[in-house]
Amino acid sequence: MLQYLPGIGITVLLVAGVALAIFIATLFRVVVPTNMVHIVQSRKQTTPYGTGQGSGNVYFKWPSWVPYFGINVIKLPVSNFDLSLNGYEAYDKDRVPFMVDVVSFFRIKDTAVAARRVVSVQELEDQLSKIVQGAVRKVLASDVIDNIMLERAKFGTEFTEEVREQLMEWGVEPVKSMELMDIRDSHDSKVIANIMAKKTSHIEMESRTEVANNLKNAQTAEINAKQLVDIRQQEAEQAVGERTALKDQQVGIAKEKYLQEVATQKKETKTRDMDVKQVEQVREADITKEKQVVAAKQEAETTVIKAEGALSAKRKEAQGIEAEGLAKAEAEKAMKMAPVTAQIALAQEIGENEGYQKYLAIIEALKAHIVVGSKQAEALQDAQIKIIANTGKPIEGVSSVMDLFSTKGGTELAGMVEAFAQTPLGGAVLAQLGIKEDVPNADAGKVFKVSGGETPKAKA
Repeated sequence: MLQYLPGIGITVLLVAGVALAIFIATLFRVVVPTNMVHIVQSRKQTTPYGTGQGSGNVYFKWPSWVPYFGINVIKLPVSNFDLSLNGYEAYDKDRVPFMVDVVSFFRIKDTAVAARRVVSVQELEDQLSKIVQGAVRKVLASDVIDNIMLERAKFGTEFTEEVREQLMEWGVEPVKSMELMDIRDSHDSKVIANIMAKKTSHIEMESRTEVANNLKNAQTAEINAKQLVDIRQQEAEQAVGERTALKDQQVGIAKEKYLQEVATQKKETKTRDMDVKQVEQVREADITKEKQVVAAKQEAETTVIKAEGALSAKRKEAQGIEAEGLAKAEAEKAMKMAPVTAQIALAQEIGENEGYQKYLAIIEALKAHIVVGSKQAEALQDAQIKIIANTGKPIEGVSSVMDLFSTKGGTELAGMVEAFAQTPLGGAVLAQLGIKEDVPNADAGKVFKVSGGETPKAKA
């Protein structure tokens, strides 16, 4: 196992060396801020690092004394930076001394050019300050102090244009125009103060003159205004008077015209009222006439209708009376003709019916026999005669007319009458003879009895 120990030791040493190298590299690693550019100058080349640079914004800052890897770094800002000249003594065209304060704003446009010109930002600012001072001195010496004091913006623009081409050689460009912030007297000089006093007095003079002119103009304006007001007032009064007179005239004319028109309108209105009344009267007369005509027509039509109704009623009444009389006459005729018709019918029936004729003969004989028998009975009663039949049959006990008063005679007579009554003609005859219904018989269910002295009537 001891023979492997040297190999393990070498490995450990290599690992430790690599870790140490990584640790040391970490210590020298630099990340460039976003507003800066680091110009790294190595043994063979110069490379810018920063935001937006092709080489990135991270590099290792090996000390310059390290062989082969050592580098030098120049740090330049890429953000805007200002450069101020405060209390810079200058001269105008007439060699009048004064002091100015100037502020300028720049930014590095080409970091590689700037890195070749300077080694630090401070050195760049010092060189730019000298460039600005030369431009300010040159521009201000080309004009007088009065114009410099009055046109500061113009001179700021001239300062900027004067340094633009020179700044390109340092890789720098102006961000905006330079500004001439202040102009004042230099030591033991009162030029600016005198100019300001002159300007102040001139301003005061101009002010007082302007005020006087303004007062004069104001008073003149007031006088003119008052005069104009008076004239305008007089003109207004005149115009008002003329307008009033014209108004009164027009009002009077208008009033007269109005009265004339009113009178005309009254006349026309009265005429129209009369016409309307006339039309109304005519219309009322026409309406009255139409009403009377309509009433007369209605009355005539009513009279005709009533007359026609009365005539129709009379006609119907006469027709009723006539019909009633005819009915009564027909009824009376029928009543009177009924017995005759019956007798005619009976006579026709008797004349055509031989058996009925025989029957009537028998009836008549029977009536006579009854009368005779009644008289005989009365006579016999008065004579107190009694007939007694001793034969075996009652009918055989009578051999003469007197047998009718026997049982034989009565039975035979009843049988004959019953047989005759069964015929239609016999029934009618018995009814005419007053033989009334008593008890039912064998065929018709009726028995008849005779009541003498009555007019025979048929019984159904």
